[in-house]
Amino acid sequence: MATDFSRTLSLLRQEKGISQRKGAAALGISQALLSHYENGIREPGLAFVTRVCDFYHVSADFLLGRSASRDGSMIDSEELYDGSAEKGSLRGSIMATLQKKLAVNTTGLLFDLLGRTNSREAITAAGDCIGATLYDLLRRLYRHSGGNEDLFATDAVDFDGGAVDAALLRSRAAYMKALAQAGELPPLNSDALTALPGIGQSTAQVIHNVDERAGK
Repeated sequence: MATDFSRTLSLLRQEKGISQRKGAAALGISQALLSHYENGIREPGLAFVTRVCDFYHVSADFLLGRSASRDGSMIDSEELYDGSAEKGSLRGSIMATLQKKLAVNTTGLLFDLLGRTNSREAITAAGDCIGATLYDLLRRLYRHSGGNEDLFATDAVDFDGGAVDAALLRSRAAYMKALAQAGELPPLNSDALTALPGIGQSTAQVIHNVDERAGK
């Protein structure tokens, strides 16, 4: 079964632009063994993990999926990854994996916090907001790829006219109303995020990236 380690190991090799055979030779193992590691069939020892870190210039925490930062540190606002600064330098699959990790971790934190409010209305409205955004992105991707839009119940004319956008606005209004009636939450600041390795780091990075785009 694929793990954070096996996926990262494979993606790092692809990012470097080398074959599995060359990667195995550089790491001092057989191609078959590297294939097992990359597919999660076998787990490596500490010595191999160390060689991989040295070869790809990453930390063990990054390799094992414990940190979104390649050096394993908690990233501050000046060091956060900015996709616009590395256009073309990351392959699509690696970029997708990074963005998925940021989205999944941040969404997880959001619903963990909402769970503490015991507000079904806020949780449902948040899910509706995210669902509407995903619907919009998926439908546009599906349309661009030439897919049959019969998969989607909302009429194409209504979709283009902003029906999903309107649904998102209604869900956002419901979310704000529910939050106004919910209990108090602990402060979500930089100290709180630092106490949540991985998840907090992803959330801080998402906040930073959106603030950067919103300020333009």
